[in-house]
Amino acid sequence: MSMDLLNIARTGVLASQSQLAVTSNNITNANTEGYHRQVAHQSSLDTQRMGNSYFGAGTYISDVKRIYNEYASRELRIGQTAMSQAQATDIKMSEMDQLFSQIGKSIPQGLSDLFAGLNSLADLPDDLGIRGSVLGNADQIASALNQMQSHLDGQMSQTNDQIAAITDRINEISTELGHINQELMKSQGQDMGLLDQQDALIKELSEYGQVNVIPLESGAKSIMLGGSVMLVSGQVSMQMSTTTGDPYPGELRIQTSSGAQNLVVDPSKMGGSLGALFQFRDETLIPAQLEVNQLALGVADAFNQAQQDGFDLYGEVGENIFVDINDPSMANGRVGAYGNNTGNAALRVNIDDVGALTGSSYELSFTAPSTYELKDNVSGAVTPLTLVGSELQGGDGFTLHIDSGALASGDRFEIRPTSGAASGIAVEMTDAKKLAAAGPTISADAANSGNTDVKMVSIDDRNAANFPVTGSELTFEINTTTNTFEVFDANGTSLGAPAAYTPPNISAYGFTFEVESTAGATDRFTFDLSFAPGDNSNAVAMAGLSDSKIMNNGTSTLSDVYEQTKLSIGGKAKAAQVALGSAEAVYTQAYNRVQSESGVNLDEEAANLMRFQQAYQASARIMTTANEIFNTLFSSVR
Repeated sequence: MSMDLLNIARTGVLASQSQLAVTSNNITNANTEGYHRQVAHQSSLDTQRMGNSYFGAGTYISDVKRIYNEYASRELRIGQTAMSQAQATDIKMSEMDQLFSQIGKSIPQGLSDLFAGLNSLADLPDDLGIRGSVLGNADQIASALNQMQSHLDGQMSQTNDQIAAITDRINEISTELGHINQELMKSQGQDMGLLDQQDALIKELSEYGQVNVIPLESGAKSIMLGGSVMLVSGQVSMQMSTTTGDPYPGELRIQTSSGAQNLVVDPSKMGGSLGALFQFRDETLIPAQLEVNQLALGVADAFNQAQQDGFDLYGEVGENIFVDINDPSMANGRVGAYGNNTGNAALRVNIDDVGALTGSSYELSFTAPSTYELKDNVSGAVTPLTLVGSELQGGDGFTLHIDSGALASGDRFEIRPTSGAASGIAVEMTDAKKLAAAGPTISADAANSGNTDVKMVSIDDRNAANFPVTGSELTFEINTTTNTFEVFDANGTSLGAPAAYTPPNISAYGFTFEVESTAGATDRFTFDLSFAPGDNSNAVAMAGLSDSKIMNNGTSTLSDVYEQTKLSIGGKAKAAQVALGSAEAVYTQAYNRVQSESGVNLDEEAANLMRFQQAYQASARIMTTANEIFNTLFSSVR
């Protein structure tokens, strides 16, 4: 009996020792990130029959389990993904908000200074000092737009670097998870230390994207990222990489590869900080760039057009202040061809009407034999285009030119009509005397159809016979159906039979003007091209551009374009802050739930430590008692 008692005591000591070891391990790992509490399950040994009775034979540790709730862990991963996405969005939007509200304030200030200079020029149109100051103001706004584009390019570069860095870390995690799976297969998923490492890596992975975990019978786990990318399959790890953008190389994409197969990942399904970076780039950064470029086009075109409506100090029609809006330096990046196109067409975008531009990007698609469609990437509206010669007409303020080659059925292009303007805008006027402060008088007849307009092109010879001045005005009757014109003097007398002209320009009596027509009609325009050095009419008109709604189809001023973009960025930044607060609350709730089940409670473990210590001491006391009984028995038979 004493031998059985000794054996029972031995099992109790061993069981209590194991319980103490597990409890001690829990206590020492209480602050270890990703550690899951362990519990030793104690069971009775099979009873032994002695005579007609059954007696217990002791105890043993039947299992040591890791406290893990798959549902709670999944909710924690979902919360982690949402919080990381919200954090990344908040950081990027905060940077953009500061960029537009702090650094970018030089743009509205530059516009304000330019208009202030033009008001001063209107007061003293012959003052060369004021004229030089106006050119300086023009250079200031151009430099401000250049600087803003440079900062936005920096944001694009930074975002690409962040995408590449996260992709590299995902690859490292994928490799580590593959190795852990390999080891878990050997232990059939029983190694609790490896399981903790696995969960910690999966949780980190959920920061970068949405994670789906698929448990395998072998004890390993397969991992899907973004709902569609198999990142880890058993012990096989896939790799992700960055590749050049399509159709714009500078806008990185990510792809996953296994062997020789590559698959481009859809970032809209990714989630996490990686998905947030793509969302920020595609839905905020690129549109903001296009809107700043739209403003640059508006500034350059508005003042260049205004110059053409006036005379400089030399008596000539005003020249461009800024680089022409369709100059190659202003048109960089307007067309991007997709890499899977089979045609060889080279396209070019020509801006026809800056006021009709929306700041959107478009997708041009071609279906043989003659279907050209332009889809607005913001509104989704599809507009059919008409091919006239080598021009595709019907865009919102722009025309597409096929400079060479041909489109093949299925070819697609991304069209960004405003792209490149903010980096390319520059002042090309160097002579302040060429600012066109004076203005001609061109009057349209009240009975005109409204389908025809005229614009000065040049003064060729002010000494030409019948050159129109005050008191000797000339009236041109223009037939845009037959492309002929007839000229009448101030008394209404015809100066000759109708003459033919080659559209769009008419040159006669010492000057040239352009005829713009939307439909055939016969309309009359009276010209008074008198020039006086003190004339300020065109300077007044240019200063009035500050309040003119010449952008976005007549709904916005130049300043409004920037302010609307800034307000949109500010609104998104505020929304990102609110979303972050909500995401943090959801994550905290999920985290607390996991901790309540799997985390270490030091008070509980301290109580267990005392309980198992007492059990150990009691079992040891039984061993002492058994030993005494055994010795007594031996003594009695000596």
